[in-house]
Amino acid sequence: MAVDGEGSRRALFVWGANSYGQLGLGHTEDVVLPQALTGFNEENIKNITGGGGHSAVLTDAGKLFFCGQNKDGQLGLGHIEDVTQFEFCTSLADCPVLQVACGWDFTVILAGTGQVLSCGSNSFGQLGISQTSAGCSVPQKIESLQSKVVNVAAGLRHALAVTDRGSVFQWGIGMASLAKRACQGGMVPSFLRAKEPCQVTGLEHTTVKNVTSGSFHATVITEEGELYVWGSNKHNQLVSKDYFLLKPQKIETHYFLGEKIRRVWNGWTHMVAQTDTGKIFTWGRGDYGQLGKNVLEGQVQDLKRSTEHSLKELLCIPATVPSLSGASQIACGSEHNLAIVDGQCFSWGWNEHGMCGNGTEVNVCTPQPIETFRSAELRLIGCGAGHSMAFCHLPGLNYPQ
Repeated sequence: MAVDGEGSRRALFVWGANSYGQLGLGHTEDVVLPQALTGFNEENIKNITGGGGHSAVLTDAGKLFFCGQNKDGQLGLGHIEDVTQFEFCTSLADCPVLQVACGWDFTVILAGTGQVLSCGSNSFGQLGISQTSAGCSVPQKIESLQSKVVNVAAGLRHALAVTDRGSVFQWGIGMASLAKRACQGGMVPSFLRAKEPCQVTGLEHTTVKNVTSGSFHATVITEEGELYVWGSNKHNQLVSKDYFLLKPQKIETHYFLGEKIRRVWNGWTHMVAQTDTGKIFTWGRGDYGQLGKNVLEGQVQDLKRSTEHSLKELLCIPATVPSLSGASQIACGSEHNLAIVDGQCFSWGWNEHGMCGNGTEVNVCTPQPIETFRSAELRLIGCGAGHSMAFCHLPGLNYPQ
């Protein structure tokens, strides 16, 4: 916790899965209610995010802190021991960081210079360094990515970057086996089988401003507010009849009531998007409640046994979630989500490890406010695969210990 000049208190709260110490609390027990970190006093946090079992906190000053699973060196700390409390990445002390993205067992880092670094497992080429399959415990520059990068994203075993000219590069072969089956003996596009950054084809006539990724799919938003997607469509998260999209395909605006897309977020197999007017749409896999629609798991199974068309209507075609309209922030874990709406923190979806923060391990099918933050001023939210984080400001109130 930290106190500013006016006596206001700030703290980073964490909850959910904690098998590797990814909550930074100094132990490895799951936490079902948000708990404040007492040993982390960085005041100005810019971004919080997580991967399969690790967490990253980025400050306004460009300092990067990690904790959690580290067997492949994904924490960039120069060793492969798990870490149960946030530690400063000293190797980047002289390299201010702009953005960090966490994959399943690796990390991608965007430096202030526009260069991209990576650390962790490289068994699928996800570090962008093709010369070796060995992992790396200290962030290394991806030398072959010469263009200035402005945005990065990580999937389970692949990564992406957007350049200052609006081009997109992809590396890591996490999607390759699915793509090969989709090709039925044909040639898999280079960017889906590259172990070094390779330009994504099919976007040459667009200017991309942002890239995000699910487990085995990717999404970009163009300057015109158009949404393009490619990769696995196993759960209809790409709104296509094809099982796998080998090249970027635009999701037509009529799915979003003709409105342009402002932002998009990805779980492993579901998507959340916000239009220019603030409407929130969700679609894709929904059997854990991660779409925020009032469809219980039992109802989903009943629908699967009845008509596939009904299931698609309810889960796989973008539909609005009115209670989230106007959300200022959203974060997606593998199958759960957080949102800040009118200053309140909401959660919904998979809750097996308590990542919804309501004190139970029962899945949450519609967005519900987290009572711990009822009086809080939420600044930032972030998710790992099965854990959640929030940076809060509570003027004049004490944080729960």
